[in-house]
Amino acid sequence: MTTTPQDLLIVALDAESGHPPEQGELSLALAGAELIDLLGAQAVRLDDDDHIVPGYRPTITDRLLDQAASSLVRQAPYESVDEWLWRRGRGLAAAYLDALAAEGQPSRQRRHRMPFRAGQGVPADAPAHRAAADRWTSRDPVLTALAAAAGIDDTRTGDSPDVTDDAAATVLAAVNDAVRELDAVRRRRAIEDAAFDNIWRGGVG
Repeated sequence: MTTTPQDLLIVALDAESGHPPEQGELSLALAGAELIDLLGAQAVRLDDDDHIVPGYRPTITDRLLDQAASSLVRQAPYESVDEWLWRRGRGLAAAYLDALAAEGQPSRQRRHRMPFRAGQGVPADAPAHRAAADRWTSRDPVLTALAAAAGIDDTRTGDSPDVTDDAAATVLAAVNDAVRELDAVRRRRAIEDAAFDNIWRGGVG
C-alpha cells in the first residue's frame, strides 16, 4: 500500500507539463501529505488552534512516514500545522526522490542540487505507479488538492472535488498559504537582487 506522499511524488514525476513543480512547493505539499496520512492513521489530531496533538504511535512500514511520526512534537506547546510544514518540508522532495532511487525505481532526479524534472518516474506497470495512477484518475480530492498546491498542472476538465474532512481541509489550506508565502519570498528576493545589480552596475560605470 502506498502513502499519499508517494502518490503525490509519482504524480509529479508523471507530469507532462512543461513546468514541473519546484522542489520548494513540492516539499511543502509532501509535508502536508504526510500530516494528512498521520491524521488518517489517528496518530495525530488537530486542536481548536490547529496545533498538531500526537495520538498513539502506530506501526508504520514506510520509512519516511515513520520518520515523520517520530519527529512529532510530543509535549505542549505543540507545533502548528504551518510550523510543521516549514520544518518537516525542508528538503523533503529530495528525500522522497532519494528513497525512490534507493528502492530501484528510475528517476531523473538523483542529486539535491539538480532541478526537479518530470516525465520519468516509476514504471507504469509497477504496483506503486498503478496505485497512484488509480487514485489520480479517480480524482481523489486530497491528492488532487495537493497536486494543485504543488503546482502540478491538471489538464483534466471539471471542478476539483471537495475535501469533506475538516482536519484534512485545514492542512490543505495551510499548504496553500505556505506555497503563497514561499512565492512571495522568492519575488521579494528577486526584486532585491535586481535592485542590487542595478546599483552595482551604476557604481562600476
